Amino acid sequence: MTTPVNRLRPRRSCLAVPGSNPRFLEKAQGLPADQVFLDLEDACAPLAKPEARHTIVKFLNEGDWTGKTRVVRVNDWTTEWTYRDVVTVVEGAGPNLDCIMLPKVQDAQQIVALDLLLTQIEKTMGFEVGKIGIEAQIENAQGLNNVNEIAQASQRVETIIFGPADFMASINMKSLVVGEQPPGYPADAYHYILMKILMAARANNLQAIDGPYLQIRNIDGYREVAQRAAALGFDGKWVLHPGQVEASNEIFSPSQEDYDHAELILDAYDYYTSEAGGKKGSAMLGDEMIDEASRKMALVIAGKGRAAGMRRTSTFEIPEA
Repeated sequence: MTTPVNRLRPRRSCLAVPGSNPRFLEKAQGLPADQVFLDLEDACAPLAKPEARHTIVKFLNEGDWTGKTRVVRVNDWTTEWTYRDVVTVVEGAGPNLDCIMLPKVQDAQQIVALDLLLTQIEKTMGFEVGKIGIEAQIENAQGLNNVNEIAQASQRVETIIFGPADFMASINMKSLVVGEQPPGYPADAYHYILMKILMAARANNLQAIDGPYLQIRNIDGYREVAQRAAALGFDGKWVLHPGQVEASNEIFSPSQEDYDHAELILDAYDYYTSEAGGKKGSAMLGDEMIDEASRKMALVIAGKGRAAGMRRTSTFEIPEA
């Protein structure tokens, strides 16, 4: 299989949209979310799923999703709907689809099965093989235990996503507020889960995405939870309401100051390691020493800023001899 596409797409904000609701599907096209996923799973009642598949195909083909990563979340492999979700959506709108999101992933074989089905559809329809990516959602203890194997299961995998609601239920966590800390625990109850997902993602050059915060009108609460994930290094978070989009885009973007500084480090390091700059392994940028490790850290911040469409407000000036 070839991997002709850039798997590291901007995903600061990942907007969930019920696939059975044309009004929401229309509105989503005008919101500034990096990614929109049209949902056939939890947001669709069982009786609405068959028609929702065709509604999603129509909106993928006829809607204006410019600048957005286009994803469809299908049902998980333990249900009777999954194969028909994938066949209908990909055959009907494959060229206008970036990824399939698979929920409740428990082991690598579930990713392999989806990869094989996608490949068969692409070959049958004459689509580019390997273009459609996979987003894997981790929602229970078994999935978390197998997350490294899941991340390595296919070259199509682009993201590992934390699904907090089902996960909390699966481990009997004592909380009814999805994404909030359970009462009685003095530390961060999600730290281990988030770090394990993050390590699996980074070890395989994938993105790590935090899941939803269900108190959609509590923007302060959303910001607190999103900042926790962003501080660890996550690339983005789900948004369930238009009011959360702006907060997520801001939190998962570097500040202008940090972005400018990262770009300066990259320019300065390129200069000082060159013939003209003296072929130095380390050098001073103002009062700061920079070296190869500094360059790697700056690449991360600069990459996030570029993906967010930021423009630098300072330039590196070659020092006078």
